[in-house]
Amino acid sequence: MDVFVPFLAFCQALGALVGAGAAVGSEFAYVRAMRDGKLDAAERAHLAGLARGLRFGMTLLLLASLGLVVAAYALGAAPQPALTPGYWMLITLALLVIGLSWALSRRRVSFALGSAAAFTAWWFLAYLVLGQLPALSFGALVALYVVATAVLYAVLRSARFLMTRSV
Repeated sequence: MDVFVPFLAFCQALGALVGAGAAVGSEFAYVRAMRDGKLDAAERAHLAGLARGLRFGMTLLLLASLGLVVAAYALGAAPQPALTPGYWMLITLALLVIGLSWALSRRRVSFALGSAAAFTAWWFLAYLVLGQLPALSFGALVALYVVATAVLYAVLRSARFLMTRSV
């Protein structure tokens, strides 16, 4: 079981990076697609490919996380992942991305806010999995996420405005 832990950690990091990369790609693709004011078939196909990348990244991230939890239980690790704040941060961010993606696809949330929130959550997931997020409590992570989402919302909104205005 010890042999699989580094592999599962690699898969978890790969899933987070694929998802975060696809989120960046989808932002650029959406702005490029909306430059002329309408989506054509090629642009829709490109956006669908990016959606598959997001789905693959989340699936890989969650399956690797489940594998790491099972491995920790089998190895008798102390403390168990469910008792650590990092685990709950990861699960909360993953559920947030899933919920936001669902809400965006059903048009339950505005595109500008939903995409900024999902984009921020993907990057928080990537930083958390790679160990680049500073040691935070759960409440501090939520506060930082809200502030980062607000800042990114403003940046993306102005970038979209400037990109679509130039046509």
